[in-house]
Amino acid sequence: MSAQPETGHLDCSEELAHKALRFLTAGSVDDGKSTLIGRLLFDSRAILADQIDALEKRAAGAPVDLSLLTDGLEAEREQGITIDVAYRYFATKRRKFIIADAPGHEQYTRNMVTAAAGSDAAVVLVDITKLDLTQDAVTLLPQTRRHSLLAHLLRVPSIVFAVNKLDAIEVGTQAAFEAVSRALHAFADQARISVRGIVPVSALRGDNVATPSANWPWYAGPTLLQVLESLPVTDERHDGSLLIPVQYVAREHGDGAGHLPRVLWGRIAHGSVKAGDRVQILPSGETAIVAEVRHAGSTVAGCEAGQSAGVVLDPQVDVSRRDWITPPEAADPVQEFNATLAWLDTEPAIVGRKYWVRHGHRWVQARITGIQSRLDIHTLQGIAAHQLGVNEIGRVTIQTQAPLPVEAYEANRVGGALIVVDPASNRT
Repeated sequence: MSAQPETGHLDCSEELAHKALRFLTAGSVDDGKSTLIGRLLFDSRAILADQIDALEKRAAGAPVDLSLLTDGLEAEREQGITIDVAYRYFATKRRKFIIADAPGHEQYTRNMVTAAAGSDAAVVLVDITKLDLTQDAVTLLPQTRRHSLLAHLLRVPSIVFAVNKLDAIEVGTQAAFEAVSRALHAFADQARISVRGIVPVSALRGDNVATPSANWPWYAGPTLLQVLESLPVTDERHDGSLLIPVQYVAREHGDGAGHLPRVLWGRIAHGSVKAGDRVQILPSGETAIVAEVRHAGSTVAGCEAGQSAGVVLDPQVDVSRRDWITPPEAADPVQEFNATLAWLDTEPAIVGRKYWVRHGHRWVQARITGIQSRLDIHTLQGIAAHQLGVNEIGRVTIQTQAPLPVEAYEANRVGGALIVVDPASNRT
């Protein structure tokens, strides 16, 4: 006889208190993102001894190349660039971190978007050696602006700028850093980006990454690691109505009397759920009462946003993966809506063409029925456009074959997110 899961009335909210900070590094190619992450891992003692030995043997007496700690693909090591998103983990005495090293090349922007979609913070590197410091107003690189805008578009809550390679400037480091800081603040104000910090660093030398720099006495602010340790972790909205995208439907073992409860599993996007709540299923519109709430093999009193919950309904109405669980008074699904679209395919987005759209776990056929504007990343103004090319951001109107319970992305990153796929090539 197999052991049955233990039951009780547990509180799911305790696990939210100890979440690691997920952050990505972004910026233009060769800004030093991989070296910065390697420096963070090295200085926080998150590297195994055999890894250090391998790097020292490879260096053959030269300084250790810390970027090799994240460039794991053979093509990355051969070309000296980052292609895929590399994830690394480390911890300090204050908190745990999950790092996503995003590629800087424009052709791999889609990988950067993937990393940003689930991040709590973004560290955007600015290579000061690539900027013309003789100008009264320093001009930022297009990829620095693009990555910052994409992180802001994807509602990454905390954005930090790290001005890198100050060690390459022999004189006037303070004036150079202040000029770049003014340019970053001007850009952020224009784009309405809330900046958590601008830190001068040398990823190669280790200045102001994990330890304060002795070379720049004019800077009295925190190190990059201290800024990261102080950032808040993204937490889903706990107030408001319930929203659960159903990811899996499980049928449990019976009680001997033919009763086989069906448990609807999904990660709560916002709100909370408890036994006794009345809910409806979308798109069918059927309603039921929550009979039980499950979490991690136990029956619990309730669960909140950000947690995976299993819901047993009474009566057990027809529900399948891809459906949504909401309160009965939730807004009606719609078939036409406006959206901000970051287009990552080499084939342009064209009005009238058929696409597949994924919302939550549901796939539906859709068309782009209109393109209102395309964002100029230099002026941050919308300009007229008839199509969107690769890595362009625009405002479009989408019409779907079936209604979807879409929300504003600024309110919720689950209900407000869409993925558009070309049905002919399957490119996303």
